[in-house]
Amino acid sequence: MDLLRRVGAITCLAMVLAGDVTAAPMPPPGELGGIMGTPALEVTVLEPHLLGNGGDATTRYLAYPAPDVLAALFGAGWRQGTEAVEFRALDGYVARIGIERFDANAAFLAFARADGAPFTVDNLGQNETGVPLGPYYLIWDNIANPELVRAGASAWPYQVAEIAPVRRADTLPLLPGLERAAALTREKCLVCHRLNGVGGTKAEGNLARMVKAWDKEDFMALVLTPAAQREGSTMPALTETLPESERRAIARAIFSYLVAVPVTP
Repeated sequence: MDLLRRVGAITCLAMVLAGDVTAAPMPPPGELGGIMGTPALEVTVLEPHLLGNGGDATTRYLAYPAPDVLAALFGAGWRQGTEAVEFRALDGYVARIGIERFDANAAFLAFARADGAPFTVDNLGQNETGVPLGPYYLIWDNIANPELVRAGASAWPYQVAEIAPVRRADTLPLLPGLERAAALTREKCLVCHRLNGVGGTKAEGNLARMVKAWDKEDFMALVLTPAAQREGSTMPALTETLPESERRAIARAIFSYLVAVPVTP
């Protein structure tokens, strides 16, 4: 009966709507295990935060399949009308990931290291070590998928405390010729930053206003090598797993979009 009451409470929370976004706080791992009714899986990945550091990036986590968790929290029909899933972290980081990525790849919500080691990561790209990953960490089965490895850690949010299926298209202005740039801005920047009220709350300010005051080369340098531009910066460099020419092309596209998009209150 206690378990049924917990499931009922979570379902009620999941039905509270904010616009077209349905949000649910994540229950503690012990409670989630009871709700899932199945043992956690041991999932081995190439930890993207450790790639390129010269050591073994292979890491084993205890996790539940992300689609199964979503079904447990939102009901079996959670996918109907859902265009993306938003993962909200304790520090204001917001990762919005399109449903097509879940269709094409295996995603899991991890809650512990399988070897009993601390549930932390050294995020050297942000000058941080021993970063807590809990309560949950979205991971992807990238062992045999070079494209996922190449994409880096941009879709691996940690400290996930809330999940929200998104049931309508993004509210970013789609400017002619800059549609791809808008998508890149959402993926690469709006996990931490906000643009006209859309995005994460980890960083202050409105990018639509801020970037218009920047020189293009200064912007490029900042997003490509933030630690070299600002001492002690915790801003990650733009997808270092990509070739430099591609990184620069992405940075130019984002800059073009941000200087073109109108500023709204």
